[in-house]
Amino acid sequence: MAKVKHLVFFLLVCQVALAQNNVLTTKETKDGWVLLFDGKSTKGWHNYNKGSLGAGWKAEKGELYLDPKIEDGGGDIISDREYGNFDLMLEWKLDSCGNSGIIFNAIESPDYKAAWNTGPEVQIISRCHDDGMNDKHKVSDLFDLISSAEESTKPVTEWNAVRIVSNAGHLEVWLNGKKQIETTMFTAEWRTLIANSKFKRYPDFGTARKGHLMLQEHGYKVAFRNIKIREL
Repeated sequence: MAKVKHLVFFLLVCQVALAQNNVLTTKETKDGWVLLFDGKSTKGWHNYNKGSLGAGWKAEKGELYLDPKIEDGGGDIISDREYGNFDLMLEWKLDSCGNSGIIFNAIESPDYKAAWNTGPEVQIISRCHDDGMNDKHKVSDLFDLISSAEESTKPVTEWNAVRIVSNAGHLEVWLNGKKQIETTMFTAEWRTLIANSKFKRYPDFGTARKGHLMLQEHGYKVAFRNIKIREL
């Protein structure tokens, strides 16, 4: 009987822990936060330049994740809605030596082959990945534009908390409670950063003041949860 009671208690604790993810508090709702992932479905997301979502993206056990074992089932996914000034929070988790990213202000148009041709990327990557220690390609770097302030990522397979605040051109990127990037977009300095990067080939890169959010498929298992946004 005692073992049964312990098992019931353990299951209740697990249910409570799971319930705490992918939900908003009363205060968050009052403050204008909305969920971009309900913990159960892929509603609100689609593949870039497609109306549907690849079979490799799944919503299970409170996670929105990419299963790289499904051939040609992934692809970059973007939010159905566009956002201009916003405060975005989410958590991500990578398999060993993985790679992914979060892109914002992405323009969806058949004129572009990929979202990264248009929107800046906050890098998600493991240190053991081939690109993981390259300058401006490390975790939380503004990819190929600005190096992050310090290494604050958690060990592989643990959840990392990201916050991206974009307001009237002012950009801040936080990882696990530590500020990684602070810059101003759409200035002469911003255009110089782009001109000195791989994105100089794309004339519209980093110019949009409003666009879609994107979660990048890079051939590795990556999971997201607690994706929420507040428009500013």
